Amino acid sequence: MRRDVFQAIADPTRRAILALLAVQTLTVSGIAEHFNVTRPAVSKHLKILAECGLVSVTQHGRERYCEAKLKKLDEVSNWVERYREMWEQRLDRLEIYLAELQANDKSNGNTI
Repeated sequence: MRRDVFQAIADPTRRAILALLAVQTLTVSGIAEHFNVTRPAVSKHLKILAECGLVSVTQHGRERYCEAKLKKLDEVSNWVERYREMWEQRLDRLEIYLAELQANDKSNGNTI
């Protein structure tokens, strides 16, 4: 099952796992040491992250090494950027409107 990258970052534990893996490659046990959850629970989170394309897991001997693939987070960044631009434009228009109201009040002799 292919999951959406937004599903991956919706969970705080998965975000914390990504933060750990962003600075270093770790084994599943190495990741589990940072959390108060069982290793199988960490494995489930890693499975979801891998299905989203945010983590790759490679087997070396008996250990499974996890590496962050943060390029997929560009989808989130692009989505946020689109709404940031929209809200900035709306706030700019509001600022212009308020300045016009103030100018009209001053020209009518009113003070705020």
